[in-house]
Amino acid sequence: MFGFFKKPRPPADEPAAPVSRAETGVDPAAAAEPAIAPAAAPSTAGLEPPPKLSWAQRLKQGLAKTRAKLGSQIGGLFGLGRKIDETLYEELETALLTADVGVDATATLMDNLRRKVKKQGLTEAPQLQEALKEALTELLAPLEAPLSIDGRRPFIIMLAGVNGAGKTTTIGKLTYLFQSQGHSVLLGAGDTFRAAAREQLLVWGERNDVTVISQEKGDAAAVIYDAVAAARARNVDVVLADTAGRLPTQLHLMEEIKKVKRVIQKIDPTAPHEVLLVLDANTGQNLVNQVQAFDDALGVTGLVLTKLDGTARGGAIAAIAQARPIPVRYIGVGEGLEDLRAFVARDFVDALFAA
Repeated sequence: MFGFFKKPRPPADEPAAPVSRAETGVDPAAAAEPAIAPAAAPSTAGLEPPPKLSWAQRLKQGLAKTRAKLGSQIGGLFGLGRKIDETLYEELETALLTADVGVDATATLMDNLRRKVKKQGLTEAPQLQEALKEALTELLAPLEAPLSIDGRRPFIIMLAGVNGAGKTTTIGKLTYLFQSQGHSVLLGAGDTFRAAAREQLLVWGERNDVTVISQEKGDAAAVIYDAVAAARARNVDVVLADTAGRLPTQLHLMEEIKKVKRVIQKIDPTAPHEVLLVLDANTGQNLVNQVQAFDDALGVTGLVLTKLDGTARGGAIAAIAQARPIPVRYIGVGEGLEDLRAFVARDFVDALFAA
């Protein structure tokens, strides 16, 4: 049975969210607070709203810190007049390692660069920079595989990740994205270990006006089972199933998330149709360990790389491409609902090296 509890109020500095169909058992009208007159807003006469940035501009802006680190470590190596020699190769290799590209991925990139230099007869350092962009794009290209939710209804997406990776925010952004594509969405609050996680998901449900299946306490697998059953009964297009954050070393908790997957398969043997692992780009090289551990436990089919706007460690995506090339379905470069987009290798590399 679903739990009944009052939805959390939005923060005071945010506008009230639209009334949600979240199944909390509370009549929004009965719970309404007395209206308070807002303070007078400052005059904006004569002021023009700032122009809306394109996705390429937001991506460039979001990767500013990673680009600054790459620029300080790598960009200074390719000055005009410098020749390609063994010293330059050694300095570039050190810079890539410092930029969290990882030992194996760095070795692959350096091997590819040496081949390109020999094959194309390159001699100047700026030419080596262009060859590096090409080699990095080639390394990341296998990760470029947009998610398709056609063919199944409901299409069940199970989300996993460590605490603080940004799963709840990603669920809100995915809900907005799928709705903008014309799909109906239902959320399953499977993180029953943290009351705050359930409440945050309810807030996202209100903002997007979607149903949230939840229990105050109890078994996470049972909540997700109820969510899938409800979606099938209502002919909903997409189910986003949240799970509790856990470290890969917490074996008993990893067993719990395996149970969630098994229970989903009882109601639909083909599900979950996507297992998304949400990764915090600030984690750097440890991302590879997370990907390997969760993939071994769940069979991860896609990655979401979040918080690229707050990190100087975005080079770790190359390490993932080398160690476990699971598709990066989406990247997040900001807090806005529109700041989650499909990963495109060429756009990512161009943003890293943009002036």
